[in-house]
Amino acid sequence: MRSGWAMSIPLISGLSEIASQYDALICDVWGVVHDGHHAHEAACDALRRFRDTRGPVVLLTNAPRVPAAVADQCAGLGVPRDCYDAIVSSGGAARAELVRRSAGGHLPLYYIGTDRDVTIYEGLDVSLTGLDEAGAILCTGFRNDDGEVPADYADELARLAARGLTMLCANPDLVVHRGSRLYWCAGALARDYAALGGEVLYYGKPHGPVYDMARAEIAGLKGGTPARKPLAIGDGMPTDIKGANGQGLDTLLIADGIHGEEIEPYTSAHITELLGRNGLTATASLRDLRW
Repeated sequence: MRSGWAMSIPLISGLSEIASQYDALICDVWGVVHDGHHAHEAACDALRRFRDTRGPVVLLTNAPRVPAAVADQCAGLGVPRDCYDAIVSSGGAARAELVRRSAGGHLPLYYIGTDRDVTIYEGLDVSLTGLDEAGAILCTGFRNDDGEVPADYADELARLAARGLTMLCANPDLVVHRGSRLYWCAGALARDYAALGGEVLYYGKPHGPVYDMARAEIAGLKGGTPARKPLAIGDGMPTDIKGANGQGLDTLLIADGIHGEEIEPYTSAHITELLGRNGLTATASLRDLRW
């Protein structure tokens, strides 16, 4: 049921309408499964039903945390453990890079982020240093994402770029919803750093390596057999939809997510045009994830 570039994207009323075509799900988390405050019960129910009747569910998130920390956060928000099989996170992918970089010796690291995300480097041979001593930058987000904006970091990023340091961006998202509010993410700082000529390595959607990790998880859950036809589910056009398109995956767009009012009016023609304007497509669209 893949939509061609010129074909209208169908609007469906529930995942059950297309579930029989797929044997695995690669599902976004924030904006689809929860909103940063509470779990979406209908979404969790849909994932559980797919898992019970069709195949494994892997949550693929741009959260700048290791999978265990993401699981703890999801549990705290009311996401039941029985609605998914595994979690792949951009934070986990970034930690793997830190492991590689510190394997040859101690790594002095300049950290931009909150104390919530320190599990990404805990236990590794790294130390947090000042700007002048650092050998690399790790960015998981804003230090105070409740009040800061990208411009607050302009001078700091300029000084880092002048040193020629590589930034490891553990969350390519520009913004995320918490409830009804939008908050800036690490991707906004990485964007500005790259504009200054700084080198940025991104971990997470839409970049290919995390999809390889998700496919590997699915194969492991299926006894070593790769998924015949997985479906990617997400609400972010520059991350979830672009990433899945780049991987050749069928994609279910969740409209009532990060793009909110931009997707109104909720018609097939408008969504098709909106995605096409960004060089993207989707197999189908659903207001919010439900069975």
